[in-house]
Amino acid sequence: MTTPRSRLPGPGKRLPVSTYRLQLGPDLDFAAAEAALPYLDALGVSDLYLSPVLQAAPGSTHGYDVVDHSRISDRLGGRPGLESLAAAAHARGMGIVVDVVPNHMAVPTPAWHNRALWSLLGHGPDSPYAAWFDVDLVGSDDGVLMPVLGARIGDVLASGELVLDRVVVPTEPDAGEQAVLRYYDHVFPVRPETEHLPLAELVERQHYRLAYWRVADEELNYRRFFDVGTLAAVRVEDPEVFDATHALLLELHAQGVVDGFRIDHPDGLADPRGYLRRLHQTTGGAWVVAEKILEAEEELPADWPVAGTTGYDAAWRLHALQVDPAGSAPLAALQHELTGEAANLAAVVEDAKRQVIATSLYAEVHRLTTLLADICHADVRLRDHTFRSLRDCVVELLVAFDRYRAYVVPGEPAPPAEERTLRAAAEVARTRLDPDRHDTLAVVVELLLGAEVGSAGRTGEARRAELMVRFPQVCGAVMAKGVEDTAFYRWTHLVSLCEVGGAPARFGIDPDELHAWAARTGAAWPATMTAGSTHDTKRGEDVRSRIGVLAELAPDWVVLVRSLREATAGLRPADLDGRTENLLWQILAGTWTEAGPIEAERLTGYLLKAAREQKAWTTWTAPDTAREEAMLGYAVALLDHRGVVEAFTAWVARTAAAVRSSVLATKLLQLTVLGVADVYQGSEITQTSLVDPDNRRPVDFAALAARLDALDGGARPAGLDDEKLRLTAAALRLRRTHRAAFVGESAGYEPLPTTTGHAVALARTDADGPRVVAVAARLGTAPGSAYALPDAAVVLPEGTWREVLTGVRVPGGSCRLGDLLGTRPVALLERTA
Repeated sequence: MTTPRSRLPGPGKRLPVSTYRLQLGPDLDFAAAEAALPYLDALGVSDLYLSPVLQAAPGSTHGYDVVDHSRISDRLGGRPGLESLAAAAHARGMGIVVDVVPNHMAVPTPAWHNRALWSLLGHGPDSPYAAWFDVDLVGSDDGVLMPVLGARIGDVLASGELVLDRVVVPTEPDAGEQAVLRYYDHVFPVRPETEHLPLAELVERQHYRLAYWRVADEELNYRRFFDVGTLAAVRVEDPEVFDATHALLLELHAQGVVDGFRIDHPDGLADPRGYLRRLHQTTGGAWVVAEKILEAEEELPADWPVAGTTGYDAAWRLHALQVDPAGSAPLAALQHELTGEAANLAAVVEDAKRQVIATSLYAEVHRLTTLLADICHADVRLRDHTFRSLRDCVVELLVAFDRYRAYVVPGEPAPPAEERTLRAAAEVARTRLDPDRHDTLAVVVELLLGAEVGSAGRTGEARRAELMVRFPQVCGAVMAKGVEDTAFYRWTHLVSLCEVGGAPARFGIDPDELHAWAARTGAAWPATMTAGSTHDTKRGEDVRSRIGVLAELAPDWVVLVRSLREATAGLRPADLDGRTENLLWQILAGTWTEAGPIEAERLTGYLLKAAREQKAWTTWTAPDTAREEAMLGYAVALLDHRGVVEAFTAWVARTAAAVRSSVLATKLLQLTVLGVADVYQGSEITQTSLVDPDNRRPVDFAALAARLDALDGGARPAGLDDEKLRLTAAALRLRRTHRAAFVGESAGYEPLPTTTGHAVALARTDADGPRVVAVAARLGTAPGSAYALPDAAVVLPEGTWREVLTGVRVPGGSCRLGDLLGTRPVALLERTA
């Protein structure tokens, strides 16, 4: 069992105190990142946190679609560019953290860009890479399914769109010209002994099956990243595959180029703990954080040798702290008025999970059920459990699971907590199944736990072990696609709560809950990460703050929306979906600033993605283009409608103080509350960022550097952007000065007493006691807020304190919030004596 001390980096390994996430891509390569180093150093950042750096598919804008683990991305500057960036960072005392994608590789166009996949397609089971991919080849006459055709194979053959060609494959130039099958931009290898056959027979004799793209959701025989057919899963649990896919990154770590790692989607792996243990061992205990999405009360597995999570668990709590529970009922009423649905998130989640199970993840669920049916058919004592009954049980278990997965390893006793999780889901599933299915459900649960069921002595069978691995992988995919990528777009009560790793059922939390979580998590995972915005968040931290303020002024917001709906009734499409409309109004509130609304192109891009992710009236695979165009036309018309512009201009002015309070308070707490604090690129000033790709827009680092220089030179903040930048720099610099109080063995967390629930105060401590204090207001517009109660007090630790934003010195003990905060929503103090 790991301990808090063992969760810190090993001897001689770097421990970041803060990170700055850089989304590398066409607009930000290694050289551009290196050019930004002076600014990031001045900001107070201790480590750069890079998106994936390995060679990605052609045209990749994010790097998660890796095609070659042996090369650093040419487009980003190759290995020389990364080494130069790392050397420049290290010269400043800064470190390099790299995002790792262990779960999958790209299925690129053309396929030859992925040499391992090209080999598999060309040589099938005889390929040296056959063990790399999580694909069913044994006993399959079809080979690897390649669902890339725009029509059924018979029609494609008849049309002449599929042709035999000869080319020199760029990734295999020494082989000379090769026979290939070409379908527009898609190119596939041809088995040499088949190239002289008639085309239809040639196609049938390959190690892959070309198919109509719609076949993927029903017959796909390789594991995908969720439901993304262009990302094929890799068997990284195989030691040889781990070594081959991690050799370059481990070499760069051993050479001191890379200091730490962020692990993408560990829940997709066959054995997350086993993978993380191997990484821990091969790096000698490097700082590693895992992108584990924890549900509201879920804890990170105690036996994972990692520093912690990537911070979603912090992000939702810090936002919920600024959400007024009193706004729940009025906003629920408005949601019902616009959508006609009752305030029942659980029902929305259940419906969404059932939909993805029946559609985009049908192939994965069918594969699971087939495996179960094979296991039962092979055991005379289990043969009467039919395919249909097994499928019913699998579906209900997947729907009932309240988290990404349970962690049960074949050959090991199920940990009690994981067994409780699985059995709790089974109890829910049992209530939804006919009584005749209850015995079958019991068998399925015992099989998933690796218990003795059916004939004795069969627990070690390979198929049973495979079932124990595959069910959790599918369970995670159902949660991701059903909840976060469907239900969270449908649930529009307060959309800022519907975030990656969020808990929208929790409409606000209080300071005591935050303190309890921070103290507990900090004690167990002292070097975990906290985040505000990430490349995966559906809305940036400032957009969430602006939307969160709706809960403080919910009755007024309801009146505003009703009046604007009436004013624009003549423009509104008759068939406008209520969920989409409610989302639209809240997104306008979240992105409308003193400068006005966001650009129409950005708004429509977001709304189109959100509507299709809802999977209700339009989808990615069956878009209702006429209805989409009407919805988008309405949204664009709102941006310059006189009544809308006047109303939102007034709303922005009215909520300015509350937004300022929420933005600054949330940022200060995120930078002080726990572990290693991350700043997503550009979020040191306010943003209107929405879901990707909107949140990957270029950042003007030169402008930020000039603004920071001016503030450091004594310029007064000209607005909220300057205030947030100054606060971020102050907190990051203080972290760097007092790193022992924030990360490491002696770092501690101490809640400080306040006489009002409208302020949160904490101290970060080291071995010598409190070093840094953060005080933040909350719910600034509510009656009885910290501003309305200037005589409310906070009790500071003993000593003399300096408020770093103003330079004012404050003695320890009881301190009036009115004196400490003045007109500001935050205070950041450093102990001087």
